[in-house]
Amino acid sequence: MNPIYLEVFVVALGIVLLMVEAFVTATDKRYVAYLGIAGLAAVFAATFWVDPKVFSSAAPYASFYTADAWAMFFKRFSLLATILVLVMSIDYAPIVERFVPGAGKGGGVGEFFALPVLTCAGLMWMVSAIDFISIFVSLELVTISFYVLVAYLRRSHATLEAGTKYLILGALSTGFIVFGITWIFGVTGETNLYDIAAALPKLDPGLHTALLFGFGLVLVALGFKIAAFPFQFWVPDVYQGAATPVSAFLSVASKAAGFVVLLRVVEPFLGFEPLRDKIVAILGVLAGATLLYGNLAALPQTNFKRLLAYSSVGHAGYLLMAVASLDGSHDGGLAIVFYLSAYLLMTFLAFMVMALVSRSVGGDDLSHFAGLARRSPWLAGAMLIAMLSLAGIPFTAGFLGKLFVFGVAIEAGHYWLVTLGALTVGCGFYFYLRVVREMYWRPSPDNAPLVTVSVIGGLSMAVLAVLIFVVGICPQSVFALLR
Repeated sequence: MNPIYLEVFVVALGIVLLMVEAFVTATDKRYVAYLGIAGLAAVFAATFWVDPKVFSSAAPYASFYTADAWAMFFKRFSLLATILVLVMSIDYAPIVERFVPGAGKGGGVGEFFALPVLTCAGLMWMVSAIDFISIFVSLELVTISFYVLVAYLRRSHATLEAGTKYLILGALSTGFIVFGITWIFGVTGETNLYDIAAALPKLDPGLHTALLFGFGLVLVALGFKIAAFPFQFWVPDVYQGAATPVSAFLSVASKAAGFVVLLRVVEPFLGFEPLRDKIVAILGVLAGATLLYGNLAALPQTNFKRLLAYSSVGHAGYLLMAVASLDGSHDGGLAIVFYLSAYLLMTFLAFMVMALVSRSVGGDDLSHFAGLARRSPWLAGAMLIAMLSLAGIPFTAGFLGKLFVFGVAIEAGHYWLVTLGALTVGCGFYFYLRVVREMYWRPSPDNAPLVTVSVIGGLSMAVLAVLIFVVGICPQSVFALLR
């Protein structure tokens, strides 16, 4: 099967879901989510039937689209993340219905299930894009979809504020990437990344500064997408104001696709000797600043969503550490793949539990998790596993992810980054284990309701919890998928 059909199938699925939601009169719109999950699972299975021989370099789209191992792995990554978002959205549907005005029961809920599917198509195109034009178009498809999703709960003032901030800052980042692409095209005369790599050695030395300036502009725009310091200021407010499934989608899938684009953009420039050291230095400083800011800013947080937002910034710092080590390590790319895979498992597990707790108690502060172990031992256990993995406890996926990233940084000679990373891991132990303290050591309020879990939600959390230990003990499974 031709790999480009995967995106076509996902777009068609999103359109079908919108049409079904519009013409079926059932008031319970959760069937849209179940249809979406089934359709995405079918596309996920189809990714293993893609024949690389079908994809020819002579194809008319081969100049802007690739189906290499990176692309196929992260297509599966995006599909799996979207399936988990739809699973979360099923339990979150009552909150969506309450905050979205509709003419009848269930109004506005069906579209909330269909939009992530269309966003997934954009993410899949992003990870296959090898031309700045296709990168920009797919990036805008993803960003515009997130504009709608972030501001979807229109009766919530916090959501509207988050949507406005995300829209304004997203438009600003779009300006940076367009300006950067313009400078790079003006210097090299190319937009295809492979053609740019071939054109760089032929450049006049007087154009190197202009080329570095254009790369810096693109890096600013991608820094916004991956929540790197100092472009992360939108993250805490948007994560806190958006619906919890949307926050999880932004934290995992959008970040992963952003890093894939960053890797593809950085690769030709790292192969250009005159700029290599400067770019490595820029990435190293960016990684160190992101590590420090994300972990230190998470320490005083009392809202769980904001804590996970700053945690997301900190994890971007660990990933940037691996990106900065690409030139000096042969395993930098594999470390990034493994870390993002671990990050998907533990972050979605944490957001799933938080979505259920916030729906039951009406808030997502740390105090709302007090005594959760007595009210719902299963949910408390799932959150415990997620927090231990995020903190980097041995035998979890999070521990091995950090270990691999530190390993490639040591191999590349970035000892100062490894030292900084080790110190920030200590900060992570503090703010992640604060959540554990609330669940197991704080007394439960007398009027605290029991937290109920749907069958599909409970099954998904059980699978994620098991996979955190499986990946942490047998990392070869992730590397086998990539190969």
